[in-house]
Amino acid sequence: MSETLFNIDRLSVAFGDAAPVVREVSFELKRGETLALVGESGSGKSVTALSLLRLLPTHLARYPSGRILYNGEDLLQAPEKRLREIRGNRVGMIFQEPMTSLNPLHRIERQITETLRLHRGINGRAARARALELLELVGIQDAAQRLDQYPHELSGGQRQRVMIAMALANEPELLIADEPTTALDVTIQQQILELLGELQRKLNMSVLLITHDLNIVRRYAQRVCVMYNGEIVEAQRCEQLFAAPRHPYTRKLLDAEPSGRPLPVPQPTETLLSSDHLKVWFPIRRGFFKRTVDHFRAVDGVSLTLARGETLGVVGESGSGKTTLAMALLRLAGSQGAIHFKGEPIHGLRQSGITPLRKQMQIVFQDPFGSLSPRMSIAEIVAEGLGVHGVTDADEIERRVIEVLQDVGLDPEVRHRYPHEFSGGQRQRIAIARALILKPDLIVLDEPTSALDRTVQKQIIELLRELQARYRLSYLFISHDLAVVRALSHQLLVMHHGKVVESGPTEALFEAPNHPYTKQLLVAAGLASA
Repeated sequence: MSETLFNIDRLSVAFGDAAPVVREVSFELKRGETLALVGESGSGKSVTALSLLRLLPTHLARYPSGRILYNGEDLLQAPEKRLREIRGNRVGMIFQEPMTSLNPLHRIERQITETLRLHRGINGRAARARALELLELVGIQDAAQRLDQYPHELSGGQRQRVMIAMALANEPELLIADEPTTALDVTIQQQILELLGELQRKLNMSVLLITHDLNIVRRYAQRVCVMYNGEIVEAQRCEQLFAAPRHPYTRKLLDAEPSGRPLPVPQPTETLLSSDHLKVWFPIRRGFFKRTVDHFRAVDGVSLTLARGETLGVVGESGSGKTTLAMALLRLAGSQGAIHFKGEPIHGLRQSGITPLRKQMQIVFQDPFGSLSPRMSIAEIVAEGLGVHGVTDADEIERRVIEVLQDVGLDPEVRHRYPHEFSGGQRQRIAIARALILKPDLIVLDEPTSALDRTVQKQIIELLRELQARYRLSYLFISHDLAVVRALSHQLLVMHHGKVVESGPTEALFEAPNHPYTKQLLVAAGLASA
């Protein structure tokens, strides 16, 4: 049996009559190895991977040149029946977003057993038993109960494990993993990747790992192909590529890893925001009369202090209470405990008392595309807060919109365009401009870089540092990316199950963490040894 499983030979992919988006791509994938395909969004990684199984829309995609050889068989010449025999059987695929890849109308059992029925003819109890075995194999607890649930009832990490179980159902020779850990917590990321490594060794399976996270590549891949503008610009063994990158674009990617440290906090310091034993508890009601039998403690006794011009990083896994804490501090969620803003208590204020303070406390959300209205122009989006807070003069509004767009590094002429016309990084700059136009004292940044490429992340981090220095802004920075947190935060708050388990200066916590959970986060992120 040949050592080479897939041989991609001078493959080009185009859509319609347009020029190819993937050009003359060649690489080999050997049995039992992990090959990483890396590059920024739009580089052609996913198009290349989908082409391996001819999963691109047949009425749009065409292949001007090349061959896709699977065990010596050219899949570009294979009939649809043959491709169906391979898809989900000999080659499995984990898609980037499990929530949209799983059918919301079907239970987990049906989705896992579908491929068993199609390719192996396994039905009924035998199929359920195999589905149960697969869920246990990928480390899902209470697997029998999960089989009867729907995707929305599972966490992000659990849904990703279900996707892996589906892809592994028929013990494929190749697993294509398209950004399998994007937006997952670092501890879940580590679990998923270690699981894939373990299953790979057990099944002698090849893995094509598509990612823009070079930290993951460094730890889990044997060989790397770097894609830029539809071409492979560099291909090396992993350790050689990181030690001596050849292509300028590869060096640019490596240099884009979050670096630097936050600028010193201006002196003298003054406290802008503080909380004392802040609690957000949600009642758990049961029985016919829905009596409260317990509480879910989303935030449980959190005390913090944020100085003017300082960044407080808040880290922890999904469900640890990070975002709920921010919503409570902004008085957007009900809470118990004291909250002081600029020395004044705000925890007892009614909505009429909070509204005038809103312009001093702004928020930038994780997904800029979801938080920007597609029906409004950029000028309308950025200026919306001015109208809410009583600025009505059209000339003044336009002047301030132009000024703030320049502040975030955008050409003021873009104010006449709409969100769909921009890249992810540009949309995030627009979201920052919307928050900045009201000249706030505090900006809450809720995972503002998690969906962005590393090079764009670096630009946004540098922009936030620059704006902080210019306007003496305070940031409450929520993230699960510890490298980004380290680059931007002066102080750090580590949350676990609603409680603060450790806090202090960022560098001190990174260099000498005390709590086991903090150590676990750093190890999972590859920033400390186990």
